[in-house]
Amino acid sequence: MNLFKKIAKWAGVTILVLFLGVVVYRGFLLNNQKKTDAVVAKIHATKLTLDDVMGKDLPPPPGDRADVTVVGVDANANGIRDDVELAIFEKYPNSAKKRAVSLQYALALQMEFTQPFVNTDIVVAVSQEGDRASLCTTEILSRSNLERFFKESDELVEFVEKLHSNTEHRQEFQKSFYDQIGSYSSLDPYCDIDYSKLPD
Repeated sequence: MNLFKKIAKWAGVTILVLFLGVVVYRGFLLNNQKKTDAVVAKIHATKLTLDDVMGKDLPPPPGDRADVTVVGVDANANGIRDDVELAIFEKYPNSAKKRAVSLQYALALQMEFTQPFVNTDIVVAVSQEGDRASLCTTEILSRSNLERFFKESDELVEFVEKLHSNTEHRQEFQKSFYDQIGSYSSLDPYCDIDYSKLPD
């Protein structure tokens, strides 16, 4: 009888420990999901502004600090790396529309480097914003000449991508970021800014 009580006692303790373990683990998972949901919501809520497009608060050139870290410098805290932002303004000084689509794409790509943690949901959210911004570049181009349309679209996208991944360290980071990609669908509308209201 004494042996039976000991076995029952240890069985009860074991069940209690397992139950508490499940409760703690489930709480950990729920907490992680809440954190992920908050990050995903922030990613989708981050938008380019008209002030960004018009250069209302352009940053100073970052100089030697531009490539010290993967994240780079964002002195005006608009989510776009300063060296990339300034290069876009230098490339398209007279076209607010080209600046708008290029800056939106740069903003989306920079999200790869700035997440507090990375999992599949976060990588998908960043990918969706990148795709949306990439598709936005086609919205400002005429389709009257399809060969020219595809060429100009490719040039807009490739210019920003080259600026974004301008160091080997950034390229490696970008590759590892997308190791956790999952399937997803595209988002619309594509553009953060109503480009039809821009002067050129």
